[in-house]
Amino acid sequence: MDGPFCPWCIADGSAAERFEGDFTDCYGLDDVSMDVVHEVTRRTPGFHGWQQPHWLTHSGDAAALVGEVGHAELARHPEALAQLGDFAPHLGGDAAAVLFRCTVCGSHLAYADAS
Repeated sequence: MDGPFCPWCIADGSAAERFEGDFTDCYGLDDVSMDVVHEVTRRTPGFHGWQQPHWLTHSGDAAALVGEVGHAELARHPEALAQLGDFAPHLGGDAAAVLFRCTVCGSHLAYADAS
């Protein structure tokens, strides 16, 4: 296979199986079942970060990645903004928040990523 991975091959797990690898590290997936860990690591595209990216969980499941956001976007989700505490005003430039949404209850979650 040449070029990028087929999204359907990632989603069905055949790409991870064929290349004996994961697309996302399991860091942060401590509070979920192994089925959820395998769904995120083997059947979900990863994302880049300055620091080691990690997947957030909530309500016993992996949250859905919304993406990297700045302070203005994060301010629309006060529950996620509060998780960054005193770091939130420093977002921008070499610092961003990685925003997730709980697939069970809809809450937003975030962590800070900086160079």
